[in-house]
Amino acid sequence: MDNHWSTEMKKTLGALAVLVVAAGTASAQSTVTLFGVVDTGISYFNAESRFYSRNPFALPPVGTPTSVTQSKWAESTGNHTGSRWGVRGTEDLGGGLGAAFWLESGIASDTGAGTAPGGIMNFNRRSTVSLLSWLGEVRLGRDFTPTYINDLVDPFSNGGVGATLIATIGTNLATARGPGSAQSPSDNYVRTSNSIAYFTPQGLGGFYGQLTYALPETVKVSGLPQSSTGRFYGGRFGYAKGPIDVALAYSSSQAVDNLVRNVLVDESLTTASLIATYDFGPFKLIGQIAQMQDKRDSLFTSGVSTQTEDKYNGGMVGVTVPIGVGLIRATYAKVNFNGFTNNDASTQKLAIGYVHNLSKRTNLYATAAKVEVKDGQNNPAIMGALAGSSGLTYLSTGAGVQGYAPHSSTGYEFGIRHAF
Repeated sequence: MDNHWSTEMKKTLGALAVLVVAAGTASAQSTVTLFGVVDTGISYFNAESRFYSRNPFALPPVGTPTSVTQSKWAESTGNHTGSRWGVRGTEDLGGGLGAAFWLESGIASDTGAGTAPGGIMNFNRRSTVSLLSWLGEVRLGRDFTPTYINDLVDPFSNGGVGATLIATIGTNLATARGPGSAQSPSDNYVRTSNSIAYFTPQGLGGFYGQLTYALPETVKVSGLPQSSTGRFYGGRFGYAKGPIDVALAYSSSQAVDNLVRNVLVDESLTTASLIATYDFGPFKLIGQIAQMQDKRDSLFTSGVSTQTEDKYNGGMVGVTVPIGVGLIRATYAKVNFNGFTNNDASTQKLAIGYVHNLSKRTNLYATAAKVEVKDGQNNPAIMGALAGSSGLTYLSTGAGVQGYAPHSSTGYEFGIRHAF
């Protein structure tokens, strides 16, 4: 009798345990996913710098060539999609609420090294935690800026020799003039840390949007001008339904706001961008226009003030054409620099490539791109775009008077990408 009771109790307790586990699973519905991309290819790059002079009849010094070209073969990474690994998860909190997290780290798959200080455990690509409801999502941490998301509409996104020219110029501008950070000198253009973002919910008839604000986290000292260097705010709003997708984005980053050598400096970088895509079926047409501004106000102790404003106006048109299991990609982009002192320059880029899908997760790709720079001596650090992140640099000498300046760059690559 006792043995029978013991056996029945074990069965009952076992059934209850199963029910508890099932109930816990049903109520929490937690998921954790390991994911990543490994993208490695073989690339060729070159960068040509040419002699220039304000005197149109001047010749290079004796023994000095009219042009200098640097070239390089390399095993490269992230040409189609940035190599990365990460872990993400969600939890159903009940009552229409949910929580989510996302940790993503960049990898140089050709060497195995991480792409940020701290190695592959530095989640420099994204590090966020979110609260979700029927009202939308509130997301905290490090993430893409709203305007950079618009840049990724380019058929080549921002990877490899075909990377979007507008984002390249924007990244150069942020690196040269922006606040930067220990994570990346391009911060507040590509990504921003310490951010608070709101994303609209789905089901708004095709309308979507986001707002982002990033804290500067500067120390404020009583009696001194308060600095907000590193502060960021921006937004993106769009409409996507059927074959059409249109989005407008704007962002502002405080580059400098401080007392420097008895000069009160206020410098900010702003970006505005409009994208549109239309899927015709046999092909998708893609377009973007953007303007980046660098505004700087300086107030000297003498009471004299100066104001400067540089503008970078860009446009891109691209197309993707599916062919069987493959995809043809092509894009043309141009950015014009209008300097405060009329020292203008321009950069244009043409790229074409093909992606062959071996499966849903694995593909082969090949891309070729050509960059041409006009009057690069006027703004070499920002307008001197290269076809790919090759480690090469243009020769830039002469301080705008006479010397070498960026002229052109070519890049070719082919590789394999696998996502997991």
